[in-house]
Amino acid sequence: MPNTAAYVGSGDIDDIEDIISSADITPNERINNKKQVVPKILKHNKVKKKCVNKTDADVKDFKTDSIIPGTQSVYLKTWGCSHNNSDSEYMAGQLAAYGYKITDSKEQADLWLLNSCTVKNPAEDHFRNEINSARSLEKSVVVAGCVPQGDRKANYIQGLSTIGVQQIDRVVEVVEETLKGHTVRLFGQKKQDGKKIGGAQLNLPKVRKNPLIEIIAINTGCLNQCTYCKTKHARGELGSYPPQDIVDRAVQSFQEGVVEIWLTSEDLGAYGHDIGVTLPQLLWKLVDVIPEGAMMRLGMTNPPYILEHLEEMAKILDHPRVYSFLHVPVQSGSDSVLMDMKREYCRADFKHVADFLKERVPDVTIATDVICGFPTETEEDFEESMSLVREYKFPSLFINQFFPRPGTPAAKMQQLDKKHVKTRTKKISELFQSYKPYDHKVGLVQKVLVTEVSHDKEYYVAHNKSYDQVLVPKDEELLGKMFEVEITSAGKHYLFGKLVSSKDTAMRPETVPPPLKKGEISGIAQREESMDRFSARTFFNIAAVVLLVAILLRLKQTFSSLIY
Repeated sequence: MPNTAAYVGSGDIDDIEDIISSADITPNERINNKKQVVPKILKHNKVKKKCVNKTDADVKDFKTDSIIPGTQSVYLKTWGCSHNNSDSEYMAGQLAAYGYKITDSKEQADLWLLNSCTVKNPAEDHFRNEINSARSLEKSVVVAGCVPQGDRKANYIQGLSTIGVQQIDRVVEVVEETLKGHTVRLFGQKKQDGKKIGGAQLNLPKVRKNPLIEIIAINTGCLNQCTYCKTKHARGELGSYPPQDIVDRAVQSFQEGVVEIWLTSEDLGAYGHDIGVTLPQLLWKLVDVIPEGAMMRLGMTNPPYILEHLEEMAKILDHPRVYSFLHVPVQSGSDSVLMDMKREYCRADFKHVADFLKERVPDVTIATDVICGFPTETEEDFEESMSLVREYKFPSLFINQFFPRPGTPAAKMQQLDKKHVKTRTKKISELFQSYKPYDHKVGLVQKVLVTEVSHDKEYYVAHNKSYDQVLVPKDEELLGKMFEVEITSAGKHYLFGKLVSSKDTAMRPETVPPPLKKGEISGIAQREESMDRFSARTFFNIAAVVLLVAILLRLKQTFSSLIY
């Protein structure tokens, strides 16, 4: 996706049966029942003491070391990709549904839940530092995400409770046991008929980081064996969700006020290879349920698998309810380096994808990644990456300095001098900063959809059909709506837009209600309505049976009187 770090804020994202079932009481009932609950204290005093009536204030101030599940507060921090953010939203939703309070306050939280990323060394360093901070404050800690899943024996996570990437539906029990002082480590894979599946169910409760955006993971893992990648150790082989599960989640999201869905995975293009479905088949099903005025953004796909579906993908990206945007990481412009990375494509393959989509999808945005300083990269190899950037002038370019990740084949190779790695990273960064990808759009009139707030809190962030960032006036009446703007100026990573007509012309999708409030739990209303419908059906079924029995008894009595 485009480099939004400087402008878009954070959004201030062997198994047992599902934690929440239709037989459970609702979160409101659970919370209300706990207001005056205090554990029974066994007293061993020989001298009897006179009973004193306790006031509500006395009960409220009562101190105890006992643990009442679902009454504590949890601080949740996430590193990494949108897949990780989606996992965190699901964990927050389950905890909140059970009664736990999700808080932004580290100091006030009873437990820290840290969801990690293993792609780069700095991300893991930040994760380790956060664990040390929690320990220094004597907080209970649960770790999750790709770091513990990919390196279970890491010294600094020993003794900590751990949730594997496919075990997020068990977060409540892990948190509960951790608060009791126990250590729980869950790493198992979800399987069906002996075969890996996508992971925890998509219909679990969720607290969205942004109530207007739904992140849907369509598959986990991948089909590649890239020599530098640690994520493979964590997410494993490909596991895809059934298309109907994904469509149902999208429909539910729109019913809850979402106006934009993001599809995420480690490799979108590989979707369905394990279950006999193709990515275009899924996307067309999703397009059918996207309301007019709402949008869908596709995630990252590696070149080998998107090559199979270029014709269909071009048609989908050109659809009015799909952003003309695709993230296709090239990683290097050198065929020699790509071979050593085991990327399974060549420079020409990437160029074919980019050229094909640019020819058939007007103003399409191709975002990409480049790794600088891979162990076998020569100056000539690096220059080939530079030439690719010069040729395409990517508006969104993720430049990554190579970091040897423990346990990967690339970490065992002879490493380049760090000075050379930093020099190459600086050179390609300077090249990226030297061109302005949006100047030609100044003066254009474009439709945009507003979904986010800028980092400085001064503007709303909208996106046009190409998924370029367009900064518009911060007016609450515009949030979650689509309208036309004139592009008045452009920066390196964004455009400025002025409303063409009155803000009254800004429209939400007609069939989409207002979004949930920030922190509100997704799926709970539907779950409670379902329980109400179940209760009503049960009542009428019982009434019908009783009536039928009464009629049969009356008929028996009538028949008996006729005989005698």
